[in-house]
Amino acid sequence: MPELPEVETVRRGLAPVMEGALVNRLELNRADLRFPLPEAFAEKVSGRRIVSLGRRAKYLLIELEDDLTLISHLGMSGSFRIEETVQGDFHHARSKDSKHDHVIFHVEHDGKHQKVIYNDPRRFGFMHLWKRSELDLYPAFAELGPEPTGNALDADYLARRLSGKSQPLKGALLDQTVIAGLGNIYVCEALWRSHLSPKRQSGTLVTPGGRPKKELTRLTEEIRAVIVDAIAAGGSSLRDHIQTDGSLGYFQHSFSVYDREGEACRMPGCGGTVTRITQSGRSTFYCPTCQK
Repeated sequence: MPELPEVETVRRGLAPVMEGALVNRLELNRADLRFPLPEAFAEKVSGRRIVSLGRRAKYLLIELEDDLTLISHLGMSGSFRIEETVQGDFHHARSKDSKHDHVIFHVEHDGKHQKVIYNDPRRFGFMHLWKRSELDLYPAFAELGPEPTGNALDADYLARRLSGKSQPLKGALLDQTVIAGLGNIYVCEALWRSHLSPKRQSGTLVTPGGRPKKELTRLTEEIRAVIVDAIAAGGSSLRDHIQTDGSLGYFQHSFSVYDREGEACRMPGCGGTVTRITQSGRSTFYCPTCQK
């Protein structure tokens, strides 16, 4: 499933085409994705201007006129692509099997007509409409923690959330009420950068007085750094994820532990071997030698 850096990469790719554009028509090739599409979806979106594109955790937010937001989740295989049109024909060749083109935005920006196409072979993604003024009430957002790159995430905040917890560190960081949008790949990478074992009890990073230890301060910094690095690389193109122009993300070439079971640890001077274990039904990759 695309993680936060992949969704942010999609947002940045779509913004130049969609922000400020008029949706001349919303074309629907089916009535549902993972869930039924909103009632009168095409009618409510067509004719509206797109004010801005945002993101909350792993959700793409298409802000429309009149206090309306289109909330999109990519699921396992969803992707957007941009195609220019000339007299109704595609200017560029289709980059995906068109039978999976389920939702098509026909947009106009400064006299230029383009198509923004949502393609989803497995149909695990979904789209909802919600009032922008009430986004905090959207069920998936109600209890989300701070963004991993936002100012609200710091060592003091994590100390408050982890204090007294015996839960393994990996599980605590995947809890979306603790940090929003942080997924399996980037938790593994941040823990490796911080020299912390995914099996370590969360509360051991907090002093008896509730203050963050130096290890927790470093972990907070590395969480932010790994997300920033992944966004700069265009995300990680695992399985179905591609960028809006059809190109791939490249952060997977920088993985230090994720999906590197049995390979030598890349930490200078370590000499250990990357190991895979299962935690809560998910694969965890780490180096037992340098992560304690």
